[in-house]
Amino acid sequence: MRAIGLLILAMLLPANSAWAQATEQTIYASVVDKNDAPVTGLAASEFVVREDDTAREVLRVVPATEPMQIALLIDTSQAMEEHLLDVRTALRSFFKQMAGKHDIALIGLGERPTVLLDYTRDAARLEKSVGSVFSRSGSGTYILDGIVEASNGLRRRKAARPHIVVYAARGPEFSERYHQSVVDALRESGATLHTLTLNRSGAAMGSREEQELQKAIADGTKMTGGRRDDLLTPMALSDRLQSLGNELQNQYQVVYARPSR
Repeated sequence: MRAIGLLILAMLLPANSAWAQATEQTIYASVVDKNDAPVTGLAASEFVVREDDTAREVLRVVPATEPMQIALLIDTSQAMEEHLLDVRTALRSFFKQMAGKHDIALIGLGERPTVLLDYTRDAARLEKSVGSVFSRSGSGTYILDGIVEASNGLRRRKAARPHIVVYAARGPEFSERYHQSVVDALRESGATLHTLTLNRSGAAMGSREEQELQKAIADGTKMTGGRRDDLLTPMALSDRLQSLGNELQNQYQVVYARPSR
């Protein structure tokens, strides 16, 4: 029997019909091996769905083809200044991989969350937006504010396959939020949170803001089934974003039965 690693990125889709007819539910699942390579060709019999410790009947499993909505949150604080070239290179590669198929927004996190480019599939606009990524002198990050604002935006858009991807250095965090408010915003939007964090000295690890950030990342990625990667060097960003894009583009759509009672 093949041994594979499972990473489930799940989002329940609300039913639009009456409760008596709401017997089918959909989740999206990523299946990867120990090298983070997507595992394809799986059948419905190879999936198990449980809700509140109750097994559900898996009706069908097909490759996911519905477009994704991806909010890409990039650290533009002073801590990112010396890594801008690596960040821009990684963004160009990721946009080339995903553009034309999925809606992507680019949001800066330095000083305050700032939309650098609203959701688009236009490859030319995405490429041009890379030039707007600069570090802001003397600034810290507002990662928690950015996640909440991106979650609220995806909820308003009624996004079908929403993802929030955060890339940040270890600079000071200034969001005055508790981690639970971030987790609640993610839950309400149905978004999957993925974080890529560059390990570096200088962050105020003992501050309340940093503690809330680490709790939000831990709880948010676990609850939504997203990735949580710590990078040792900014040069690793391109590979990790490429790996994430490959994983997301090979997701499964899993449809299961839920009793109407």
